[in-house]
Amino acid sequence: MAGDLEPIPRRGRMTTMRVVRVDHVQLAMPVGGEADAIAFYEGILGIAHVAKPAHLAVRGGCWFENGDLKVHLGVDHDFRPATKAHPAFIVDDVRSIAGVVAAAGFAVKDDEPLEGYDAST
Repeated sequence: MAGDLEPIPRRGRMTTMRVVRVDHVQLAMPVGGEADAIAFYEGILGIAHVAKPAHLAVRGGCWFENGDLKVHLGVDHDFRPATKAHPAFIVDDVRSIAGVVAAAGFAVKDDEPLEGYDAST
């Protein structure tokens, strides 16, 4: 496969390296937030909570995976909620999932239109 790639310029140097796909998204959470994360990501969104490898589990946090969808939450001792950063999930029925999220007590709002997407946050 590497032989099929054409070199591309990278700030004055050439490389055939390509990013192929995202393996997982790492998000930060406050110390002790695991139960809330599990309740939301697994309980509401339906993304299975999976065990972290033992050598990483000692750090806290939790992982959620469903096939190629992988969301990892790591503990940040100086956690401050991000104001703009976010994962963007593709769902099969955005209105239904927005209803489930709202019924669980979370705020849901329609976002600015983006061509090709029906977006609620």
